[in-house]
Amino acid sequence: MANYASSIRRIRKSEAARQRNRAYNSSMKTAVKSVLAATQKEDAENKFRKTASLLDKLAAKGLIHKNKAANQKARLALFVNNL
Repeated sequence: MANYASSIRRIRKSEAARQRNRAYNSSMKTAVKSVLAATQKEDAENKFRKTASLLDKLAAKGLIHKNKAANQKARLALFVNNL
């Protein structure tokens, strides 16, 4: 266990950040899967818009790289356009 107050605070902060990052990554994976699971084009387009927005937000926060967000959006757009 940490001996200094600053270490204890840092452990607490890093655990909170870890939980937050896990939640963001989980929501990103769920959103991507929901687009890929769509069978109707209109439904897929709506889900794609929400997922693209989420990916942009995560890239802006630094949780994922901006190129990863761009690659994911391109892959999903190709899927939606081929429906």
